[in-house]
Amino acid sequence: MNEMAELAGYVFVDPTAYADEARFEASCALLRNEDPVHWVEGEGLGFNGFWAITKHADVFEIETKHQIFLNAPRPLLGTAEDDRIRAEAGDLIRTLIHVDEPEHRKLRGVTSEWFLPKNLSKLDGQLGGLARRFVDRMLDFNGECDFARDVCMQMPLNVILSILGLPESDYDRMLKLTQEMFGSADEEMQRGGDPADLLAVVQDFLIYFSALTEARRAEPTDDLASAIANATVDGDPLAMMDTIGYYIIAATAGHDTTSSAMAGGMLALIQNPDQLARLQADPSLMATAADEMIRWTTPVKHFMRTATVDYELRGRTIKAGQSVLLSYPSANRDEDVFENPYTFDIGRSPNKHLSFGFGVHYCLGAMLARMELKALFAELLPRLRHVELDGEPALMKTVFVGGLKRLPIRFDLAPALS
Repeated sequence: MNEMAELAGYVFVDPTAYADEARFEASCALLRNEDPVHWVEGEGLGFNGFWAITKHADVFEIETKHQIFLNAPRPLLGTAEDDRIRAEAGDLIRTLIHVDEPEHRKLRGVTSEWFLPKNLSKLDGQLGGLARRFVDRMLDFNGECDFARDVCMQMPLNVILSILGLPESDYDRMLKLTQEMFGSADEEMQRGGDPADLLAVVQDFLIYFSALTEARRAEPTDDLASAIANATVDGDPLAMMDTIGYYIIAATAGHDTTSSAMAGGMLALIQNPDQLARLQADPSLMATAADEMIRWTTPVKHFMRTATVDYELRGRTIKAGQSVLLSYPSANRDEDVFENPYTFDIGRSPNKHLSFGFGVHYCLGAMLARMELKALFAELLPRLRHVELDGEPALMKTVFVGGLKRLPIRFDLAPALS
């Protein structure tokens, strides 16, 4: 094996690599060009081995072969000890990312109606109002704020938790728990450095959502939490662990990934002032700009699949029982698919990014994420007279989900237009 490729493959198990864009992107580019189906030997690193898949076409192919490449038993990259515990005791929580067909389709059906375009379109007014609320709040910061924390981490949180029906008094608690779970590898965001601390975070989620489930079953309302709590599959009530898992994925990934795309999108506009001016001059580009922000940031870094049979890919044999890591950030920079992939282009079309996955596991909240991005920037950009960095941005250390944890900016913002 090429020594440089071997070193490059280690970025996928190193949380610090995702916080160092130059290092991560250089490693992925090397693998795409020299060893796109690359075996990462985890022995000595505390991980079981896996195939790193870095080309867009290969990620796409595996996503479409959902009967050959399964989410179970290893949907996410974890340590060898994590894999052992999962094999012996099962997953502590079960969400849509943990299950396969036909169970996946049935569980997805519990909430799929809520995320249909005809239903999400009813939120346009609410999203516009929330966008104005958080942009107006920027005026209180006297021209300086942490855009990631003060705006981007707040608006999507409000959106998904209001859809769920959670009281606003619990929003800060949900944000903190989300950051502690997804930021468990980052010293600034984790609850603690011991694996037991992450288990405690999950336990806090379990306690909170168990109580919510009981409350909504006793007194149903018209919110998403009630739909989940009272759902049935094949005529039977949804199992408690599946119910709680549904809440957890909605209340975490339902806002954190969108927050990362928003913050990363703002940073890209600051770093590419020509694109900022172009979007301000032509708001009709907002839809393509939102998708480019999502491609550019790729908040979900990977999912894993496990082969059920031997499978040939680019001359390599992925053996039955071996796992593949689908690198979405790498696929979204693939030179064979994207012209000038390292250029932020708000008018990019077509934009075949894989940030939401593809196939049966395509993200349920993809349309909502796009709507939120468009709402925020449609409110902000006409009022934004000037913006620049006011310090160093910082990315979260992670191997799964993440983005900017800090984006200090200095800005000149006009009051609301009406």
